[in-house]
Amino acid sequence: MIAPYWGTMLDCSDPLALASFYQRVCGGSVVVSSDSFVELRLDACSLGFQRDLNYRASTWPDPRVPQQAHLDFKSADLDASEALVLDAGATKAVLQPSPEAFRVYLDPAGHPFCLSTWGTPAGPPESR
Repeated sequence: MIAPYWGTMLDCSDPLALASFYQRVCGGSVVVSSDSFVELRLDACSLGFQRDLNYRASTWPDPRVPQQAHLDFKSADLDASEALVLDAGATKAVLQPSPEAFRVYLDPAGHPFCLSTWGTPAGPPESR
């Protein structure tokens, strides 16, 4: 091993607002906060949010501005989790390639993320 995985960094225009959104989605604690960077510490890793003054939201699935990265979150109950992420500030993406197994959303800064039954009792047998 060269280096252990620490976490994922997302560029955005407002690091604290985006960290607060993801804290509502998956918990964790904000352990570093400045105008240009916020770290949300989770059980196994961290999510980092860094200010990019030239940030442009993804236009996915239109390739003009690529999706850049996306996060997946496990959920055995997609309907219940969907209601919660929408209440937290997400928007549901127009394109839903496989809504019975995973659903695509956009966070408040426009990053795509998914809720997925993969790896849960509700998921396909090969993912358990």
